[in-house]
Amino acid sequence: MKPDPVFEAPWHAQVFALTVHLNEAGRFTWSDWASRFGATLKCHGLARDLDGGADYFVAWLETLETLLSEDGSAEVQEQVDMRNAWKAAYLRTPDGAPVLLDP
Repeated sequence: MKPDPVFEAPWHAQVFALTVHLNEAGRFTWSDWASRFGATLKCHGLARDLDGGADYFVAWLETLETLLSEDGSAEVQEQVDMRNAWKAAYLRTPDGAPVLLDP
């Protein structure tokens, strides 16, 4: 029997890994991250004991984007532009093919 995946979707694993990497690189402390993430969950009316599904990782991504915007690493407009580029790439990609951004 194949075990259930740890993450519900690939992007959940990717945003988790990116956050861990930024923490290990010294960009923020884990206690600061946990405090910010808890505040985001509370703002959305979500509990910390969610199953790690979409709502949880949308809040996770929102927290990371806010943190990166506040420290000047990724301005809000840069984040919007990148999100729009990924959405356009996803929409033009045939099912089953890798999603690629235009160069």
